[in-house]
Amino acid sequence: MLHQLDRLLTIVVTATLTSAVWIVAGGTIMQQANFASGGEAPQSAANASRGVQQSDRQLAGRSVMAPARGATLVVPVVGKTAADLTDTFTQARGGGTRVHDAIDVMAAEGTPIIAAAPGRIEKLFTSKAGGLTIYVRSLDQRTIYYYAHLRDYAPGLREGQTVTAGQRLGSVGHTGNADPAGPHLHFAVLQTHPGSKWSEPATAINPYPLLGGK
Repeated sequence: MLHQLDRLLTIVVTATLTSAVWIVAGGTIMQQANFASGGEAPQSAANASRGVQQSDRQLAGRSVMAPARGATLVVPVVGKTAADLTDTFTQARGGGTRVHDAIDVMAAEGTPIIAAAPGRIEKLFTSKAGGLTIYVRSLDQRTIYYYAHLRDYAPGLREGQTVTAGQRLGSVGHTGNADPAGPHLHFAVLQTHPGSKWSEPATAINPYPLLGGK
């Protein structure tokens, strides 16, 4: 009787171990079959982390972004922070005939340009000096954000469109009177009043501290 119980116990243990092996092997086979048929491959923790980082890069310029601490505006060039900015607001231009009234955010050609603040695109305009430009009016209609020297506009960008902070507007370029050797975004903040046109004179205010520069 004891011998029969030993045999029965051996059979039960063997069957349990065999089932476990087949479950693990079957799971691996199903994952490989899913990947071969166009499904998602199993990811390691490192791969998953890289996937999140890639998604973050893809979303850059398309989702609402908050200004950095101490700033009221988002730095309008992807990958740039307040530490990368130089205050050129009062620098002379035109051989000393005028003041810059803006800052230049230096970046590689093609770097995404994003909205510094929410607003409505009032004008897409090409000028001799500014090249490809964008005028975005704030939601309270009292401020115009001016972006110049763009290489191109973001696909589908149009006048009358509402944009959020961080939404892609275009790419850094050197159109207009910008030096091809130094592509950059010319960014200005203009204080105006409701009902004024985008082309009417407005009061320039320094964007540097608004972007967190000190």
